[in-house]
Amino acid sequence: MVGGSRAVVALALGGWLMGSAAWAAEKTVVVLGTATPGGGFPVYGAAVADIINETDPTLAVQTRNTKGSTENVPLLEAGQLDLALVQGEVVHEALTGVGRSPANLMILAAMYSTPGMFVVRADSPYRAIADLRGKPVAFGARGSGLVILARYVLDGLGFDQERDFQAVYLDRAGDGPAMVLDGRVAALWGGGLGWPGFSAVAQGPAGARFLAPDADGIRRILATHAFLKPMSVPAGAYPGLDAPLASVGSWSFIMARPTLADDVAYRLARALHRGAEALARRLPQARETTATNTIAAAPRGDLVHPGVLRYLREIGIAR
Repeated sequence: MVGGSRAVVALALGGWLMGSAAWAAEKTVVVLGTATPGGGFPVYGAAVADIINETDPTLAVQTRNTKGSTENVPLLEAGQLDLALVQGEVVHEALTGVGRSPANLMILAAMYSTPGMFVVRADSPYRAIADLRGKPVAFGARGSGLVILARYVLDGLGFDQERDFQAVYLDRAGDGPAMVLDGRVAALWGGGLGWPGFSAVAQGPAGARFLAPDADGIRRILATHAFLKPMSVPAGAYPGLDAPLASVGSWSFIMARPTLADDVAYRLARALHRGAEALARRLPQARETTATNTIAAAPRGDLVHPGVLRYLREIGIAR
């Protein structure tokens, strides 16, 4: 009887394992590229993956750290990623063919707006962007789209990122705040709400001050680079930011490889937007990840993935 019992247990265990394997095989695995640790993209990507997986158990979104936006585009094109987070300026350059042939990529969703600005220690003498000329400035991780946003903003102001500043590029986005806090750099460039680098500096013992273009500077930037948009950071978004701060920036996107199946894109969009309230509770900047913003922020309607458009039509957002 003992041997018979063991056989029954083994058979049951084998059946359970086979059932688990079959259940796992039914899931659609989707690989989402983010960026280097310590930046905003890995935090956002992890929240998005969790929400989608919780909302639709047939999907298994897995995040992967990358060098950032500039690496994510070729990885999508090569089919090595299914989805990737891509900063707005990199999207602009990839889709319009700046320095390369135009990329064939599709939009799954608008992430959030990214107004660019610098953070300095509150006890530093720097009160305007011009004060940073000649100083060491951390512009972000080498592959980050924020570096490209800085280049456009500074160009619009008449500055050269390399010649007018001691430009520092990071191996990991998370290395920047400590360099500001200990004085190795005068400022850290970043963007958006809930950005970890800004929060880390603002929570330091000296506090933080935020520097953005003034009204005339914003006008000049937008006249030079019309694809950028006027944006603002609300008061209280970070400790030390006591009043709204106007700047310029762009929308970041969740981009998809061109061969992502329509049905998979449909299910991803449906799960993402059905879980929108939970995502917004988890991550304040994700409050902007809405179906309406995806349509409004897309440079052209035909860039939104057909599977996403199918879902947006069902809920009355798209025509």
